[in-house]
Amino acid sequence: MTDADAVRRVGLALPRSYEREVRGRWKLRVGQIVYVAFSGDELSMGFGFPKAERAGLIASDPETFFLPPTSDLRYQWVCAHLPRLDEQEMRELVTDAWRMCTPRMLHDLPDLPAPAMAAYGFLDAGEYGELRPLLHPYLHFTDRDVSLRGRSNVLDWLREHRVKPPTAVEVRDGQIYRWSR
Repeated sequence: MTDADAVRRVGLALPRSYEREVRGRWKLRVGQIVYVAFSGDELSMGFGFPKAERAGLIASDPETFFLPPTSDLRYQWVCAHLPRLDEQEMRELVTDAWRMCTPRMLHDLPDLPAPAMAAYGFLDAGEYGELRPLLHPYLHFTDRDVSLRGRSNVLDWLREHRVKPPTAVEVRDGQIYRWSR
């Protein structure tokens, strides 16, 4: 069983994601694209889902999943009753909906250890002060032919260069010790 607050925790932890209220209903977005929208009472949510697979999802559990209003059937969208979803299923649905509206280079971030997604989110937003505590003082950073050691050296380099998300990280003491791409 899950609720709207749990959905928010998952969604807002994803890079480039934010929440807005539109006509009395809260929505999670990436840019201008909505990937999760709550009902007015927040007991159900609509979320991005491939149209080709929508009928199969609804048929798999019609008590949980249902079609959006007729006006929204043209979109890649399906709805679910939140109290009928378990935490793991909700996390997968929200993350997959987020993946539908983000660049492919970000898709593996939710599968990396916890600080990696937050660190890249701060890096992507240019919030280096928030990024610093997530990086180990003896950080080993490798991005193709660039190899740096030490948090301060890496932060100085990152301020001058755009990088793609890491493909692998090693975490020590809750901080990223090794960042590789």
